[in-house]
Amino acid sequence: MSPRRPRSDRAPSQVDVARLAGVSTQTVSRVMSAQDNVRPDTARRVLAAVEELGYRVHAAAASLASGRSRILGVIVVSTDRYSSAALGVGIEQAAAANGYTVTTAAVADHASTESFLEAFDRLERQGAEGIILGVPVELDSPAMRARTERTPSTRSERASLDEDAPLSVDQRAIARLAVEHLLDLGHSTVWHVSGDEYWTETQQRSEAWEQTLRDRGITPPPVIPADWTPESGYRAGRTIAAIPEVTAVFVSSDEMAFGLIRALHEAGRNVPEDVSVVSVDDIALAAYASPALTTVRQPFEAMGRAAALRVIAKIEGQDAVGEVPSTEPELIVRSSTAPPRPRS
Repeated sequence: MSPRRPRSDRAPSQVDVARLAGVSTQTVSRVMSAQDNVRPDTARRVLAAVEELGYRVHAAAASLASGRSRILGVIVVSTDRYSSAALGVGIEQAAAANGYTVTTAAVADHASTESFLEAFDRLERQGAEGIILGVPVELDSPAMRARTERTPSTRSERASLDEDAPLSVDQRAIARLAVEHLLDLGHSTVWHVSGDEYWTETQQRSEAWEQTLRDRGITPPPVIPADWTPESGYRAGRTIAAIPEVTAVFVSSDEMAFGLIRALHEAGRNVPEDVSVVSVDDIALAAYASPALTTVRQPFEAMGRAAALRVIAKIEGQDAVGEVPSTEPELIVRSSTAPPRPRS
C-alpha cells in the first residue's frame, strides 16, 4: 500500500513528509533543522519527500520548536530617501544569507526619543533577536543603552552607540573629499548646502567643510540650510544663482543637487562652466543627471550588510559570521565639476 498524499486543498505537513519518506516526524524535524544525527540515505529520502510534496517549514512553528525567532528588527526614520532603501537591501541580503528574516519599525522624521524607545520595545515584543538602529540621529541615552544591553544591537552607520566605534562611514571624510576636490581645481572657496539639521551627518559634514576651508586659510561663507529634498535644493540654487561670485558648491545629497542644478540653469548659470557642484551619495540617477554629478559615494548596501553581520554575530556569540564589507566613502568624478573660468 503506497503512502497517502495530502489532499490538494491543504498545505502538506511534517506528518505527510514522514509518511511519504517512511520515517518518524522526529526524523523529519532533525533533517529540516540540519542536525547531523541522521543517516545520509534517510536524510536524502526525507528531502526527496519534501521536494515532491512542496513542504515548507512554517516560521512560527519552527520558532516554537527551537525557542528562537531568527528575526532581525530594524528601526528606520520614515523617509523616501534612496539611502534608506539601499541600506535595507544590504540588511536583507545579509539576513537571508544567515537564515534570518527582517521586520521593520518606522518612526516619524524629527520624532522624540520616546518614539525610538517605543519602536525598540515593539520589535522586542515581535520576537526580534537583534535590532539594527538604522537612524541618523544620536540615541545615546540611559534608556536606550539599557535596551541595547539586553538585546543585541548595532547602529547601521557604526558598530555601537559609541562615537568612536569602528565601521563608521566617516562623514567628515566625505566633506573633505568634496571640498578638497573643488579647491584643488582652483576655486577660491566652496559654498555649502547642508542637510536637515536634525541628522547627525549634517553636523559632521558642515563641521568638516568649515575646517577644510580654514585649513587652507579660507574664511567659510555662510551655510545655506536645506532638508534633503530636491525642493530645498532648488530653493538653495536660487539663492546661489543670486550670488555672482559663487563658483563652487558642496551639496550634502544628490537629490538636493538635482534641484540646485535646475535652479542654476533657470537663472542662466551653467554647470560646471559657471558653478561646479559636488554632492553626496552617488545614487543611481547621479550618473545620468545633466551634467553627470561628481559625488562622494556612500556604500549604503555595504553599510546594511555590515550592520546585519555585526548584530547576527552578537546573537550567535561569535566574533564574525562573514567578511564585513568596506564602508569607505569614495569620490566619483564626473562632469559637474571643472576649474573656474578665468576672471575677465
